[in-house]
Amino acid sequence: MSLTTISILSPEAANGRNVVAYGVVRALAAAKKTGVFRPAVCKHETFTDVLLGASTSGITREQATGVCPRRAREDTEGARPDIVAAYSEAVAATAPEAMVIVGTDHSAVNDPDSFSFNADVAADLASPVFLAVCAIDRTPEQVKATVDACTAIVTKACTTVLGVFVTGCPDDQADAVKAAVAGDVPVWTVPAVEFSDASGARAAAAVFDEHVSADEVLAALEAPFAAPVTPYAFQYSLLGKAKADKKTIVLPEGEEDRIIKAADYLLERDIVNLIIVGNKDAILARGRELGLNSLENASFQAMDDEEVLAPMVAKLCELRAKKGMTEEQARKTLTDASYFGTMLVVLGKADGLVSGSINSTANTVRPALQVIKTKPGQSLVSGSFLMCFKDHVAVFADCAINLNPNAEQLADIAIQSAETAKAFGIDPKVGMLSYSTLGSGKGPDVDLVEEATAIVKEKAPDLAVVGSIQFDAAWSPTVAATKAKGNDVAGHVNVFVFPNLCAGNIGYKAVQRSSGAIAVGPVLQGLNRPVNDLSRGALVQDIINTVALTAIEAQ
Repeated sequence: MSLTTISILSPEAANGRNVVAYGVVRALAAAKKTGVFRPAVCKHETFTDVLLGASTSGITREQATGVCPRRAREDTEGARPDIVAAYSEAVAATAPEAMVIVGTDHSAVNDPDSFSFNADVAADLASPVFLAVCAIDRTPEQVKATVDACTAIVTKACTTVLGVFVTGCPDDQADAVKAAVAGDVPVWTVPAVEFSDASGARAAAAVFDEHVSADEVLAALEAPFAAPVTPYAFQYSLLGKAKADKKTIVLPEGEEDRIIKAADYLLERDIVNLIIVGNKDAILARGRELGLNSLENASFQAMDDEEVLAPMVAKLCELRAKKGMTEEQARKTLTDASYFGTMLVVLGKADGLVSGSINSTANTVRPALQVIKTKPGQSLVSGSFLMCFKDHVAVFADCAINLNPNAEQLADIAIQSAETAKAFGIDPKVGMLSYSTLGSGKGPDVDLVEEATAIVKEKAPDLAVVGSIQFDAAWSPTVAATKAKGNDVAGHVNVFVFPNLCAGNIGYKAVQRSSGAIAVGPVLQGLNRPVNDLSRGALVQDIINTVALTAIEAQ
């Protein structure tokens, strides 16, 4: 059974929102096993306990709360992933059939961004919205304007309003307000009633039941809703998938602060097993200086440990025998942490490797190509990015490895990238990018892309692909309707294959910086075992994400 979710949001908390929230919880609880979640709430407030008393999922207060309002206000970008994690863990622990998410409460601190924050969180939690808008001191036209403004913010957050409650509305004004606000979603009016704690619950329930049909509320929740996949939701899904089948990932740059912080985060949450290359005592000491508490759960591997080094030298000599590698050369090579870490994967001590916070892409990829090598049937290694937009995730490739692929190689990149999309729950629709859309332009670069497209169709006949196609026609259904009329893939592409490295690298960085999309990767495609590269400018969250996706690739 799918989970029914609804967020109760108001631009002005305490003006009837509580009555609506309580009423909706009761209506749902009468029909479904229903839980409550408060994304940002003060630990001292009592209204959450009232809502929990009406719920039926057995969720505790601790499970039902995310972060404190101050954290949400001062560290929004850090708070949102923690809210997603808390919500997901609450749902996993209590298995509700419905969840009512209630936005932030009235606060002595006036935060003009609080409603937008609540709308963004609703999208993070894949929840549509019921608006609660107060009619006190407003004309019906002003109520409508407020509803319209709130709806615009909710829509911008990439979720949907399924119904509107107009609170503080006297019965003699109800018809006029409903007429003014009437639109595509149901509108209910509720008169004013004092309700902030348990003492007002009975009166609030009576008023709600008198003015709002529970059947209408439940019917509104059955309306079609295309749940967005926000960057924070996607990032949490990576962690969940990684944790479901734990793998061991080696981190060769173990003495770098960002690596240490990311490792601590992953270990604290038991997402993966980690082998950290470096001096154990030094790393743990630095962890204590940074206030970290979970690094002891890692395995540490010194590079001068002869018990590990001796078989590693022998294996490297075996793998590089055709190149005439000697034991002396092998030992020298293994003084490079990237080679050392890669050999831990080769020897089966780890399932994958993440590097690049200090080392260049070449230093990360070269050892992998030399000793891990490509999968059978793969002609090359390519690099894709998972681009997390506001409401969905797309794949961009090749943005990291191949300078000027020929048609065969470009086709292989497309097929590899489609497989990457599938691995992360994306149904691939591939666009082979060019300056031409389905023959609108001519030239050798276009010919190359068209040839590559033909090869993709031959090698993977079931794969949805269009090419050559311009980015705008691949991205936008509106543009596609003009430039690629009748093509089912155009306008719906989610795997964008760039014709060369120059275009791909510029493309993903331009989109990342101009749109605010989060770029996760690069994911190195085509290797026998997962090895992934970090940007030297990678943030701690980037490292966490890359380790998680590497673990998923290893499953």
